[in-house]
Amino acid sequence: MEGLRQDDPTRIGEYTALARLDAAAEAHLVPERRYLARGTDGARTVLVSLPPQGADPGRWAAEARSAGGLTQPGFWPAAQLGGNPAFPWYASPYRPLLPLTAVLAAHGGPLPEATVRAVGAALAETLASAHVLAVVHGGICPASVLLTAYGPLLGCYGAARCLGPDGAPRSGLPGLDSGSLAPEVAAGGPVTPAGDVYALGAVLAFLSTGYTVPERDEIPAGLRRPVAACLSRDPAARPAPARLLAELAPGAAYGSHTAGTEPLSLPGRVVAALADQSVRLLATELPAEVR
Repeated sequence: MEGLRQDDPTRIGEYTALARLDAAAEAHLVPERRYLARGTDGARTVLVSLPPQGADPGRWAAEARSAGGLTQPGFWPAAQLGGNPAFPWYASPYRPLLPLTAVLAAHGGPLPEATVRAVGAALAETLASAHVLAVVHGGICPASVLLTAYGPLLGCYGAARCLGPDGAPRSGLPGLDSGSLAPEVAAGGPVTPAGDVYALGAVLAFLSTGYTVPERDEIPAGLRRPVAACLSRDPAARPAPARLLAELAPGAAYGSHTAGTEPLSLPGRVVAALADQSVRLLATELPAEVR
């Protein structure tokens, strides 16, 4: 959570922007511009997303509309779509949350293996449920995974599709984390379930090392096999999400991991960072001219 900059919008539809969710230094890796905002009556606080600079607003809005129709658990909902063709946006009810980039910053480095497994299992379960219904996320990266006290949620739906069409190289595009793009997706290939699995492997690598493309011996021994399998250059060699779930959480019941009502066991500094964000946001008042 950072203060607004001069080039940030102050009004987004019926909302007043209060702060940026993402650090300015990481903006080039985030597939959306995300703001914590409040309604002019001061009663409703939301997370509002806008297309990143340089993106095709029409293509981005189409992906946002698709995300608004998703009911799969584990996805951050695009609950309210608004704006116009040149300035689309979507908003969702606020809850304390941190992108995984901010989670590692709050913790001071990579997370414990038990936490990585818990977050990875929840994400694998989300993908398993989505892929059965032919829903491909197409935008998983550390910045698009939003961690709440009750587990991770997937935001930035369709980032690879809206920031670079099929057939056009996507590697190096602003807003896309190249370390999270499967080789075939980076080259401009279609977004597929296997690409989601590769991206999930990059997220697990990031959580356990601080890098999406670490050296193999940097990854904790207990996670090397599942991470390496996800990051295979051969899409056919990557594990299905259900198989990855079974390896990350052996013996656990299916359906018990996706973000829900039971709090996730998180390191103390991460819990404190979530609480700090909530307190700071509650203490932020609307500008006098909109009250």
